[in-house]
Amino acid sequence: MNVSDIEPRLVLSQTPQSGVRLLTLNRPEKLNALSKALLLELRTHLDTAAADDAIGCVVLTGNGRAFAAGADISDMLERGVASYVDLERLAVWSAIEAFPKPLVAAVNGYALGGGLELALLCDIIIASSAARFATPEIKIGSFPGDGGTQRLPRLVGKSFAMQMVLTGMMVDAELAERKGMISEVVAPETLVTRATAIAGEIAGMSVAITPYAKRAVNAAFELPLAAGLLEERRLTVEAFATEDRVEGLRAFKEKRAPRFTGR
Repeated sequence: MNVSDIEPRLVLSQTPQSGVRLLTLNRPEKLNALSKALLLELRTHLDTAAADDAIGCVVLTGNGRAFAAGADISDMLERGVASYVDLERLAVWSAIEAFPKPLVAAVNGYALGGGLELALLCDIIIASSAARFATPEIKIGSFPGDGGTQRLPRLVGKSFAMQMVLTGMMVDAELAERKGMISEVVAPETLVTRATAIAGEIAGMSVAITPYAKRAVNAAFELPLAAGLLEERRLTVEAFATEDRVEGLRAFKEKRAPRFTGR
């Protein structure tokens, strides 16, 4: 029996940080390749976290030598283009993109192809010094098709994105940080601790307000500047209606820590 048949493809763990959920991709024998089953499990866990008022931030990492080494090639060989246009699979990517709460990627090893595209869907990427990033699809007669050709240039610029996509080059963590692909590089043994600490800091803020902030920043990547400023203003006005926004202003005036309720 295959190890993946008796172990969960995705592991949910408790963390010392209140309000933080840690999800670990768990197909180490396949370098956490993104099978349809794994993606569906990931969506289920994210849907649960989105509905849980006690969760303010989610951390996603991988077990073993990889964060995720891309798509499941055996599935692609077996089903052809149907493996790509599968509506359930595509719906998972849309659900991850639409996840309302902050999502932190703790990239522990290889983030290749679809694995890199998954990391790029996260709001913050913290990487181990052992992490490696690539879009190697060109080497097997393909190219990134789950957002990589669109999100990567927005982070690293057209020239470097073209170099990555057209050569399949491997990028180490230090270069990825220099190019603006990731936020921080840390020692492998401190990766999850650092990622969950950042997530804990986020979760300590108002869970009613952080989704507004996330949407506002994402608008900068999706809209022209004038339209983005209008969206920022709209979200700011909408956030003013929350109890936590009023509590934050009152706490500042009274020189005390805010007591957020998530409403």
